[in-house]
Amino acid sequence: RRAAAIETLGATTVLCTDKTGTLTHNRMTLMALVSADTPWFAAAEQPLGEGDRALLSAALLACPQVPSDPMDVAIHRLAQGQHLLPLPPQVTPIQTYGLRPELFATTHVLQFSGEEQAQAFSKGALEAIAQLCRLGPEEFDRVRNQANELACEGMRVLAVARAPVTGVPPASPCELPFEYLGLLAFADQLRETVPAAVAECQSAGVRVVMITGDYPTTAKAIALQAGLPPSNVLIGDDLERMSDVELAERLKTTSIFARIRPQQKLRLVQCLKSNGDMVAMTGDGVNDAPAIKAAHIGIAMGGRGTDVAREASSIVLLDDDFGSIVKTIRLGRRIYDNLRKAIEYIVAVHIPIAGLALLPLLMGLPMILTPIHIAFLEMVIDPACSVVFEAEQEEEDVMKRPPRDPQMPLLIGQRISWAIVQGLVALALLGGLLAAGMYLQMPENDLRAWVFSALVLFNMGLILINRSFQASLATAFLRPNRSLWILFSAVGLTLMIAVGWPPAQALFNFGSFHLTEFLISLALSGVSLVVLEGVKRLWFGDNAVQNN
Repeated sequence: RRAAAIETLGATTVLCTDKTGTLTHNRMTLMALVSADTPWFAAAEQPLGEGDRALLSAALLACPQVPSDPMDVAIHRLAQGQHLLPLPPQVTPIQTYGLRPELFATTHVLQFSGEEQAQAFSKGALEAIAQLCRLGPEEFDRVRNQANELACEGMRVLAVARAPVTGVPPASPCELPFEYLGLLAFADQLRETVPAAVAECQSAGVRVVMITGDYPTTAKAIALQAGLPPSNVLIGDDLERMSDVELAERLKTTSIFARIRPQQKLRLVQCLKSNGDMVAMTGDGVNDAPAIKAAHIGIAMGGRGTDVAREASSIVLLDDDFGSIVKTIRLGRRIYDNLRKAIEYIVAVHIPIAGLALLPLLMGLPMILTPIHIAFLEMVIDPACSVVFEAEQEEEDVMKRPPRDPQMPLLIGQRISWAIVQGLVALALLGGLLAAGMYLQMPENDLRAWVFSALVLFNMGLILINRSFQASLATAFLRPNRSLWILFSAVGLTLMIAVGWPPAQALFNFGSFHLTEFLISLALSGVSLVVLEGVKRLWFGDNAVQNN
């Protein structure tokens, strides 16, 4: 949505990402039911026990009748396979309690035909259901151990409860006498591209931080599968009790955050920024918008993201895939590199042009460059900057160097000096060619054709030398760039017409131009390439990119 954000993303130091749908596919499958019966596992293909059927039925009744959430869809899918669907028509919805910041659970109150009491069915985070059921410490520890065993496999765990409702439903589900029924475990497979993308981020000096509302053990298991460094998990309740100073210090060593509420994401982003990090933040919900807006680069999910999240963001991921974020970081670094290459080339190429325009005035020599020659050269320079360098592929180590300092100027002294050296080498060789022509007493128009042709060839050589910060000349010639060779072909053809076709010769004030003169110009252009390649190696060595 904002093109400049792609270049900024190349300087990112911390990438905050959600788990569900970004690191994982967000395609849930109900893999296990843990009730009073023996635990049921889908992989074992065993029949459901009585307690398991009651648990699945309660979970089904706690879902909307038309599911959209991936976990609700997974419950409906299994219920249909167990012949628990469709629901009897005598079931009438009475009240629904949605998710709240203080209670991560949804509750549906239903009236069954022929029964005096309505029934409430609730599913949600284990802590929320334990609160509704008023589980004692021993019972809660037992259930939490069961949940941890499932979460260690990377499964997402929900708890389910049921309560009778007498009379009018209360204002809060916490007032109902809920009975704990069991656990549901969902598998959401990690995207195949995520481990490689996380490893690429780490090699590029970009720290990946996972922020999720999931169960802590599940979050840690998925994080380890994704390749995030092992660390303690910080949960939302603990985060709430920390001061900003304590949290900023903890953020330096913690990469996994679980049971995080949307408003806590904003605080995490602000603390990361206070640590001096360049922060990219992903999100999809309405409540994520403040954190997305506060980050240096906000990234919204295009598939499941809300309009509010998209409006607050700078980038929208159409496929909701973490790997796409990493590709964009690579693209941002490539754009920045290519912009530098183009600017260095502009500085370098204008030194010989300015020199050839000024030398005749200062030394009383024939005028070499007239307005038509400058126009011709600019017709080469402009496409080179706007098309050729833009189309250059990234450097081989673009994702192996640390993020650049966003406060660093586009061109530092060393790079400006390198550009000036390129221009001075070209100017020195062209000056020598001009002096040789004067010594040989060449006619003015012949000398102009010779020097101008050499300048065009030198120009093409400067494009080649600036294609890469550290690649060899052989790579500069062989690396594919369709735009470059189209430009070189067009320039070569136009130059041949200008020096060989009489009407064009008259237009450019050129005299005769011989093969010997062309070969000398070509040889000098080759000499300039070899000299500049040697200077680049001596000056920058193997750290050409890092020194930028």
